[in-house]
Amino acid sequence: MALTVDDKHDFLRDGLIIKRDAVDPALVTRARALIDEWCREAMDEALIDQYTQRTFAPELGSHPDLLALFTGSGAAQIAAGLCGDIQPVTTVQVQIRLPEQLLPAAQPVKPMHVDGVACPHLDPEELRTFSLLVGVVLSDVADPRGGALHVQPGAHLEMSRWFRDEWTSGITDQVPPVIDAQGGTPLLGHPGDLLLMHHLVPHAVGRNTGTEPRVMAYFRVSHIHHAERRIQALQNPWLDYPPLSALL
Repeated sequence: MALTVDDKHDFLRDGLIIKRDAVDPALVTRARALIDEWCREAMDEALIDQYTQRTFAPELGSHPDLLALFTGSGAAQIAAGLCGDIQPVTTVQVQIRLPEQLLPAAQPVKPMHVDGVACPHLDPEELRTFSLLVGVVLSDVADPRGGALHVQPGAHLEMSRWFRDEWTSGITDQVPPVIDAQGGTPLLGHPGDLLLMHHLVPHAVGRNTGTEPRVMAYFRVSHIHHAERRIQALQNPWLDYPPLSALL
């Protein structure tokens, strides 16, 4: 599962690539069975807000069957093809949008944002940024109203300009008004689809008014030098992507 030159040009333009049916069905089946078991036996409805802000199934964050979606699928090799030398990925974030009809109270929506900047549950001065978000679809997402992730392709360039020219550490805005006003494009797909998205692509998650949970597994990938230059990486979108330098 290698990236083509066209894939790389698409990534430069849009900040994301979607590879359909990229993850082996056996890996998807094992991961989904593990998450479904946790939902039946361990999920605490009183903690839905906390799960939504951080991760569902926190006890499974380093489970081999979940990490295999990244390490055993070819996704790790693609990530390295974009970022070059990367830090080891040792945890997974499970995100579930539950049908509203199954909940006593509405699950919090996630407004337009980039991860790790001005998060509601963090100090505004704290940055938990990374280079590349890798997502594996673990449920059918055929309807935007079913809790789909909404992304803004190409807006990574506007975000880098904002971080360079207007943003200052500690402000509570997650994105500029021109980005916040856009609804984004829903990510629709099927189990096994693979999303590779630049950290600076703004995204949001809305309500699930459907009948089935929307389940995603996310992996946060960092260039080996990202932690020492977080602000520079926010201001220069290609700092953490040396393999793409010849195409710029």
